[in-house]
Amino acid sequence: MQLIDGKLTSKEVRKEIAAEVEAMKASGGKIPHLAAILVGHDGGSESYVSGKMKACEEVGFKSSLIRYEDNVSEEELLNKVKELNNDSDIDGFIVQLPLPKHIDEDKVNETIDPRKDVDGFHPVNVGRMTIGMPAFISATPQGIMELLKRYEIETSGKHVVVVGRSNIVGRPMSVLLSQKGNPGNATVTVAHSRTANLKELCSSADIIVAAIGSPGFVKGDMVKEGAVVIDVGTTRVPATDTKSGWRLKGDVLFDEVAPKCSYITPVPGGVGPMTITSLIINTLKSAKKEIYK
Repeated sequence: MQLIDGKLTSKEVRKEIAAEVEAMKASGGKIPHLAAILVGHDGGSESYVSGKMKACEEVGFKSSLIRYEDNVSEEELLNKVKELNNDSDIDGFIVQLPLPKHIDEDKVNETIDPRKDVDGFHPVNVGRMTIGMPAFISATPQGIMELLKRYEIETSGKHVVVVGRSNIVGRPMSVLLSQKGNPGNATVTVAHSRTANLKELCSSADIIVAAIGSPGFVKGDMVKEGAVVIDVGTTRVPATDTKSGWRLKGDVLFDEVAPKCSYITPVPGGVGPMTITSLIINTLKSAKKEIYK
């Protein structure tokens, strides 16, 4: 069994990006600029955005954080999104989710210019990805594809079971892995909480991507010997032995599943670190006009 080390891979990718930014600076090019809009004071959102700003600093990007209280009106937020769309210095920006209930998240996502949608949530980018056109791909699926590639995990001809059907992870993973390419060329089954015979289905998989948001959902008897298991779960569960009073738990019962695997991602330290790095990759692509010429 080999651990897929997302922390180490993330560091390698960021070093490569930092070197590229240095070369851009040296040749008098524009420094990539990422902006983030943060509404309210949700603990998870605060730490995610803080991580994104630190990552920008690490690779030499410019970054801007725009904050609003959670009583901001939908109109004011949409106006700020339009302003960022028109700001030529900003290559990409994100609106950190979740948003307060009185703000329509779909409306916000659709207002973002697809050319600056480095989260990859805009329907235009989702559509382009689905038909194999250049697109900004949402961070977690892109991070997983990068891990599969760098660990040289064979996906061609393999049976992949994606457990979870979210628009942010499950669905895009199924599309990316079934497309032509490397990684890719897999036969993909999308399963979820209502799937009949889920245990048997997972047991037949060469690769399992667990993205259902239920701690310890994938157990040892659901995984065949030699399978590759990618654990996307990051649920905070109470813990008496940690300073914070909680710890992150994945969707996979690690102690049961790991001994059967050829490769597995730990939680934390697997997919998570690659998610923020993927946002940095997308911002660099935007700055270089790689997706939209």
